Amino acid sequence: MAYKVLIVEDQDIPRQLFEIFISSSERCEHLLSVSGASSALPVCRSSRVDLILMDVMTEFEQSGLDAAEEIKKEFPGIKIIIVTSMPEYSWLSRARRIGVDSFWYKDGQKDSLLDVMERTMAGERVYPDETPLIRVGNAVNHEFTERELDVLKELTTGDTNAEIAERLCISVATVKSHIQHLMDKTGFRTRTELVSEARGLGIVIKKKREDNGQ
Repeated sequence: MAYKVLIVEDQDIPRQLFEIFISSSERCEHLLSVSGASSALPVCRSSRVDLILMDVMTEFEQSGLDAAEEIKKEFPGIKIIIVTSMPEYSWLSRARRIGVDSFWYKDGQKDSLLDVMERTMAGERVYPDETPLIRVGNAVNHEFTERELDVLKELTTGDTNAEIAERLCISVATVKSHIQHLMDKTGFRTRTELVSEARGLGIVIKKKREDNGQ
């Protein structure tokens, strides 16, 4: 019996590609496509869903990771594959923490997605070893330490060094040191240039103060 797949994707081209991939396989059946992550849980409550292809950033800035966490709590048997083209550093670790089954970076290759879907349905957890390699000024994102990335993400709030230090439970001097290391590695002259480039490339997604680091 074919397993039923729910697609959560707000961009037309990726959504249509996922639908084509699914229709080409006898092993799965396209149940429904929705644009917003908040729509996924009601679908799970009203229909049989075996697998969800869940984008991270969906319609109206609804978080696919937030939705995945809610679904896993209520329906732990539903398999979820996070799909994204964004190299945001924190998403991989959060997906693992909340119990997402697999994680796939969009690359347009039918066989790779179908392979991940099959392996996930067979009980395997399929994750990339690391985020995609992206050049940031004179550096690449893999040259940044996790703590430097934590500080870089906090910089997207526009808060002061003191506020960032308090949230990360480190000293203001340490925050300044991490910022300087980021500037030295990338060659940017101002933190505004640094944050603008990092956000534009998707290495850090603008942080909401109320999201508690998620």
